[in-house]
Amino acid sequence: MTSRRNMADFPDRKLSKDAQLRQSINQKLIENGERDRLKELLRTKLIECGWKDQMKAHCKEIIRQKGLEHVTVEELVTEITPRGRALVPDSVKKELLQRIRTFLAQNSNF
Repeated sequence: MTSRRNMADFPDRKLSKDAQLRQSINQKLIENGERDRLKELLRTKLIECGWKDQMKAHCKEIIRQKGLEHVTVEELVTEITPRGRALVPDSVKKELLQRIRTFLAQNSNF
């Protein structure tokens, strides 16, 4: 009996293609300076919406609970990352995604 295989049977190949595409897009963003502009836009939007202050307060609370001597930077980052991602407003995510899509449309050699 012969079994038919599809891309789902080879997840590493698909991930490899996805990783290659991400790498190619990232390289193009860097070359054109768009990555730095997107990072600055994100930084500005996160400050404007209060995200930075919320994260700073969350860090202080964790340090207060555990004690400065009992928490490493790595542990702090690991603990705050999920909350930090969840607190990014959808409007900010959508705006960045739209900017990336526009960039890709204008540089349509992908």
